[in-house]
Amino acid sequence: MGNLDLSIVVAYAFGIILLYIIGRILFIPLRFIFRLIFNGLIGGLLLWFLNIIGGAFGLHIAINPITALIAGFLGIPGVILLIALKYVLGA
Repeated sequence: MGNLDLSIVVAYAFGIILLYIIGRILFIPLRFIFRLIFNGLIGGLLLWFLNIIGGAFGLHIAINPITALIAGFLGIPGVILLIALKYVLGA
């Protein structure tokens, strides 16, 4: 411990804390992006099942990124919203 100066210890501690803070700042947007992708995939699967089952009744909702994210974020109410919008807008 003879050559270990207090300023070196403080510099290492500051560097480790700075790395932790930067890691947290960069990880939060990545977590949001992964959640967005996951919800979009789930929404796409929900719409796919709806199109398979609803095909017998003449119901079809286009699967694109916007409809998949709406269905993914809102779940069943989102799918109901998309069906209602389809009939209200007449598309």
